[in-house]
Amino acid sequence: MFQRLPLFLLAALLLPAAPRHADVLIYGCTSGAMTAAVQVKRMGKSVLLVCPEAHLGGLTAGGLGWTDSGNKAVIGGLSREFYHRVWKHYDNAAAWRWEKREAFGNKGQGTPAIDTTGRTQWIFEPHVAEKVYEDWLKELKIPIVRNAWLNRESGVKLNGDRIASITTLDGKTYTAAIFMDATYEGDLMAAAKVDYHVGRESTKTYNEEWNGVQTGVLHHRHHFGAVKTPISPYVIPGDPKSGVLPRISTEPPGVKGEGDKKVQAYCFRMCLTQVEANRVPFLKPANYNPKEYELLTRIFDAGWRETFQKFDMIPNAKTDTNNHGPFSTDNIGRNWDYPEASYARRKEIFQEHVNYQQGWLYFIANDPKVPADVRTEFAKWGLAKDEFKSTGNWPHQMYIREARRMVGRYVMTENELTKKRPTPESVGMGSYSIDSHNIQRYITPEGYVQNEGDIGVSTKGPYQISYGSLVPKKGQAANLLVPVCLSSSHIAYGSIRMEPVFMILGQSAATAAVMAIDSKIPVQDVPYDKLRARLLTDGQVLEYKP
Repeated sequence: MFQRLPLFLLAALLLPAAPRHADVLIYGCTSGAMTAAVQVKRMGKSVLLVCPEAHLGGLTAGGLGWTDSGNKAVIGGLSREFYHRVWKHYDNAAAWRWEKREAFGNKGQGTPAIDTTGRTQWIFEPHVAEKVYEDWLKELKIPIVRNAWLNRESGVKLNGDRIASITTLDGKTYTAAIFMDATYEGDLMAAAKVDYHVGRESTKTYNEEWNGVQTGVLHHRHHFGAVKTPISPYVIPGDPKSGVLPRISTEPPGVKGEGDKKVQAYCFRMCLTQVEANRVPFLKPANYNPKEYELLTRIFDAGWRETFQKFDMIPNAKTDTNNHGPFSTDNIGRNWDYPEASYARRKEIFQEHVNYQQGWLYFIANDPKVPADVRTEFAKWGLAKDEFKSTGNWPHQMYIREARRMVGRYVMTENELTKKRPTPESVGMGSYSIDSHNIQRYITPEGYVQNEGDIGVSTKGPYQISYGSLVPKKGQAANLLVPVCLSSSHIAYGSIRMEPVFMILGQSAATAAVMAIDSKIPVQDVPYDKLRARLLTDGQVLEYKP
C-alpha cells in the first residue's frame, strides 16, 4: 500500500541536498506550513521546510476538499491566494476529466463552490491541492526535507530560552534564527519545553460553558438520539452478563463539566466515486472482523438511513466523505494516547484507524446483515483510482482533529469566539461554528449506548484570533511560533482548527518571524502595530464589518 513513490519524490532525489540552516525553519508540511514558507520567502528571508510527511498540504491535500470555510469574507492573504490557484486549475477545461464543469453542483457550505467574481474555488480534488502547493513552493525555490522525523527525546537543543538546533532521527542537525512548529501534533513545541495541554479542560478552567465532559448534550446527529429506538450495548440485548459489543467503553464517561485527557475522534476524509472507469471496489482489509460492526447492524435495524448524508461532492464526480451518524467513519475512543505517543505507537494507531474505516466500508457494501437498500447503493461506490496513488488510493493523512495545544501568552477560549470578551492583537479571523466531534461511546445509566463530546455551537459571526495565541509564554522558546497547535482551549479549538484558518495563521506567524529576526527580539516582543500594518498590506483580514 505504501510502496510506489510519487513522481515528485523521485524528482526530489535528483535535487541538490537541502541546506542545514535557514533564517526560518518550519517543522511540518501542513497547510499552515505552506503559507508560512511562502510568506517568509516573499519577505526576503531564507526558509527551510523539514517535514515528517512525504506529501505537502496536510488535510487540505489529504481528502478534505469540501472546505470547512465558514464566512469566506474573512479568508484573505495567502489563504485566499491558495483558493485562487485552485480556481485557475479548474478554469482549464482539461481539468474536468470525469464530468463537465457545468455538471458540477457548485454548492458547498451554503455558498457557491466556484466564485468566478472573486476567482476562487473552495471545493477541489486532493491531488489538485497537493499540486498547487508543490508548484507554489517550486516557483519560489523553497527547499524541502521530506520524511524527516524530529528526535523527540534529545533532538531539540536549547540555549537559554532559545532553540539552538533540531536533529532528526537520521542524525541530521538543522539550525535557524526562528523555528516554527506547523505540525498537527506539536512535537517540536513539546520537545522545546513549552507549556501545553492535551484533552479537555473543565468548564471552570477558563469559565466556559461547552468545555469538559458534555454528557446529555446532543447537538448534531452523530449520536444515538438520532435513532428511533434506544440501542442496547450488550451482546444479548438487555443482558449485561452477555458482555459488551465492540467499540463501546465500559468506563463511566465522567462528570459533566469536568476535564479529562481525551481528544475528539479521528478519521480519514475519503475520496469516493461511482464512475466505473475510475472506481476501486471496497476490498476486505486484513484482520477484518464483521463483529466489530455489530452495533451498526442494530442502528440499521432500528430504521436509520442517513448513510450517504456526508458524501459531499467535489469536482470530477468524486466525494469528500466525512463522518455522519452514531457509528460512522470516526473511530471513537481509539486515539486518546495519540498526542503523546511514540512514533511506533502512532503508527499502530494510524493502522488501527485504516483497518476500522476500510472494514466499515466493506461491511456496509457486502455484509448480508446490512439492509439490502443500503448495501446495494453503497456497493456502487469505491475509492477514486486517480487519487492517493502512492498509498493504495487511501488518504495519506489521518484527520488529527486535535492533539497537543500550547498554553501560550494568550489562550483563545469560547468567550473570545462568541464575543463575550474582546480579542487583543488580531492576526487573523475564523468563522466556522465551534465543532468538536465525539470523544467517547459509553453505556448510559439506563443501560443504552450513547456517544459523548460532539458539540456544535455558533460563534455568532466571525471572530478574531490573537497574536498571543501563536507564541509561548514569555521566558519560554523566544524563537518559536506555533500556528497549528496554537494556544487554545479544547472547545475553542473546535472552530479554530479549520484548514483555511491554519493557512491564515501560518502567514501571520511567518510575518512575525521575519520581524523578530530584523529587530533581533523574541517573538513575544514583536510590536503589534508594525505586525498589523504588514498583515493588512499583505491582504489579511483582521476585523469584520458586515
